[in-house]
Amino acid sequence: MRRTWLALMGAAERAYRDAGGHRNHANPADPYMTVLGYFNSLRELGGARRILEEEVRNTIKKYGERRRVGERRGLFQDRRTFSDVVELTSRVSTDKVAQARRLLESGFHEKQRVDCAIATNMISVGLDIPRLGLMVVLSQPKTHAEYTQATSRVGRDEKRPGLVVTLLNAHKPRDRSHYERFRHYHETFYRSVEVSSVTPFSARALDRGFAGAMVGLARHAEAKLTPPRGVEELEAVRVALERKLIDAFQERVDLQPIVDDAERNERLRSVQNRVVDLLDSWLAVLKDYHEANTDVQYQRYEHRGPRPLLREMLEKDFETNHHAKFRANRSLRDVEPEVNLRLLELTARSAGSAT
Repeated sequence: MRRTWLALMGAAERAYRDAGGHRNHANPADPYMTVLGYFNSLRELGGARRILEEEVRNTIKKYGERRRVGERRGLFQDRRTFSDVVELTSRVSTDKVAQARRLLESGFHEKQRVDCAIATNMISVGLDIPRLGLMVVLSQPKTHAEYTQATSRVGRDEKRPGLVVTLLNAHKPRDRSHYERFRHYHETFYRSVEVSSVTPFSARALDRGFAGAMVGLARHAEAKLTPPRGVEELEAVRVALERKLIDAFQERVDLQPIVDDAERNERLRSVQNRVVDLLDSWLAVLKDYHEANTDVQYQRYEHRGPRPLLREMLEKDFETNHHAKFRANRSLRDVEPEVNLRLLELTARSAGSAT
């Protein structure tokens, strides 16, 4: 990885200088001056960061001295400056990720430029920076879909094609397999991409996401429901709101590529029934809280005191089944409410009994 990174940075520096360097703001080598590294785990990324900040940073300063025997002008050029390594991972705060995106969008002629960026599968979706053109993938990603999504982060501008360098580990059976059929795999890898994990408006998708989506849409559709305490105004707008919600969700169903008319009609009925059922449960929750002289709001963190309509996905203790229907995910990724967890308290007593 160290040798690959040095060669790419040294060759890019040579091409950049030959095309006018910083004076040419439209330098064609600009997309390749920032190397984006993709890693399968934080452990591998952490080790790579140390190599970049210590070994690559020091070696690239004199890498232009590497020439073939008898060669006066080599392929590489020294890079005297080396910016801080930018990290895009889950352990970086949101504000720093936003700052990193802005830096990556900056041309290399600007002061706040980036030489190297390292990332995990966090960038597989959502990172759309047309400037980036060079990526190093360390070891084969765990899924085919992840590989295609991650490597498509570079070369997004048709006038500046992307270059992806994949480094495979000979000691990993999966990497060896991909190396042995590398050309065939890249010619046919779309047939290997895993199917989507969520079918639009399927029963499972509706179970996990419909309550939160419906409450959010209701707050936008009726001004009385918008404030945190507006949750208590449902009864006054119930009739008009029900029609708006059913029409909006059924319009989304009609946009789905469902060929079978029977299946489409089933999903339309399912959406309508869920809207009516959830609105009934919403009123039932309000009634329960009011009978207990308790105020209500949409989410727990909005104000101190009132009880929330929306509950965390991992909660288990609910007053009634009506309350349980309003569990809402922060994300539709695979987060399940059940998990087996055994806690062992390492007190002096337990430690003594264990010995």
